Amino acid sequence: MTATAPRPARTPRGARTRARLLEAAEHVFETVGYHEASIVKITEEAGVALGTFYVHFSGKKEIFDEVVGDLSHRVRQAMSEASSAVPDRIGAERAGFRAFFRFTAEHPALYRIIRQAEFVSPEAMQAHYANIVDGYAAGLAAARGRGDIRPVDPTVAAWALMGAGELIGMRWILWEQAADIPEDVYEALMDVVQGALAPTTRTAGPSLPSATTTDTRPDL
Repeated sequence: MTATAPRPARTPRGARTRARLLEAAEHVFETVGYHEASIVKITEEAGVALGTFYVHFSGKKEIFDEVVGDLSHRVRQAMSEASSAVPDRIGAERAGFRAFFRFTAEHPALYRIIRQAEFVSPEAMQAHYANIVDGYAAGLAAARGRGDIRPVDPTVAAWALMGAGELIGMRWILWEQAADIPEDVYEALMDVVQGALAPTTRTAGPSLPSATTTDTRPDL
């Protein structure tokens, strides 16, 4: 085991250069894929010298992991900012999904790079999904505690709804190269989300003249 030399303190100029390298790497990984990407292509895209790359990153794998983490952080931030402005949980779901679809339309690299990560850096891919689910499940658990949603398992619901959103976005945004989710598709998905989460309400049905029924279901 060898010690790694510490990186120099990040200056404002260095932070800007690092951001340019990340942006360039995102574009290169999206367009040519990890295995065809090279540090030379990334530095050319960023407009910096080859040696500058190694001031900020040790190699291609490190910057790939950083790109995955950066995309993951930005999409979570977009969804969180949108949903936190809405007081009720179903409204928050609508806002969060809307923000997710807009982000993926603007950053299709999210799909293409995360899918590469399954083979290039499985730990980065797993961290991406786990970080989304952690926050999502916590929000669902809090909403369940307030009675805003039915008593679902928040972790299972978070994985299921995240998967639905990702595949809907892949089909109607990525494959169609669309600028946003079609409104009818969005509303159809929101019907599914509401059906899965909205608290159930019991309504009185027609009474049977010769039968007495006892409702033994717990209050929801």
